[in-house]
Amino acid sequence: MKHIIMLGIALMTGGWTRGWAEGEPAMDTWRKLTPKEEQVIVHKGTEAPFSGAFEKSHEAGIYTCRRCGAALYRSGDKFDSGCGWPSFDSEISGAVKRLTDADGRRIEIECAHCKGHLGHVFSDENLTPRNTRHCVNSISMDFVPEAVLTNHFGRALFAGGCFWGVEYYLQQATGVIRTTVGYTGGHTKKPGYQEVCSHTTGHAEVVEVIFDPLQTSFEKLARLFFEIHDPTQLDRQGPDIGDQYRSEIYYGDQAQKQTAEKLIGELKAKGWKVVTRLEPAAPFWPGEDYHKNYYQRNGKQPYCHRPVARFDKSP
Repeated sequence: MKHIIMLGIALMTGGWTRGWAEGEPAMDTWRKLTPKEEQVIVHKGTEAPFSGAFEKSHEAGIYTCRRCGAALYRSGDKFDSGCGWPSFDSEISGAVKRLTDADGRRIEIECAHCKGHLGHVFSDENLTPRNTRHCVNSISMDFVPEAVLTNHFGRALFAGGCFWGVEYYLQQATGVIRTTVGYTGGHTKKPGYQEVCSHTTGHAEVVEVIFDPLQTSFEKLARLFFEIHDPTQLDRQGPDIGDQYRSEIYYGDQAQKQTAEKLIGELKAKGWKVVTRLEPAAPFWPGEDYHKNYYQRNGKQPYCHRPVARFDKSP
């Protein structure tokens, strides 16, 4: 398989790490480029149309920056535009930077982490409902297949009431590759929504987050989690009442547990009576299709979740 990214990522028990601090573009860890790669990525060249390895690729996974490894695009956002280069109508939040091209007319796109040249972005072509086309050089990218996705990126599990609202806010955060609503923390295999709502399975409604440690961190996501739901409510969230709506973090390793404990300590020091539980990660069962991306699909806003800057104030 061509160009599968190898980042020197060490897989630990339930957690992930890369050989540099999150958010820091440590150039000594970047991949050494070939002359052809350097011509495009560093000197803003363009590969010949219909010549790139990913121009016709339809494999499921994540496209990453060839130079630094940051996650850039989801395969589900790729489409065949007929232009001769890989085309995407959306990017991973915060992963791509737009700037005026040297020609003064087009919009150049580059990796927000290492500033490597990717290509150009165009709009108002009416090629997809999003009306956007990221025209990207294949040589600027690598690829992480779906089957090994969690070996290369971070994973977190958050329960904070109805998973519709939790997902709505988490999936907009910088560096979030994917969110999946589902169930965990109970004793029944492959539970359905009605079973969970019957309070007989012990499961909580949760959101699984796959994230890029180069662009965000578990701590940033956990802080957001504590600010988009009310961690002082026991077995409920607003009008939703029941143990499936409990506030809980299912940690993947001791580092995640310690981070969550630190954040809970900060909130309690501010006067917040946090009831959020911490438990080791348990088997995760994806939810039904009609729950996925609920608010985006229905054009609505969360009714029991809203951002509150709890780390900045007292109750």
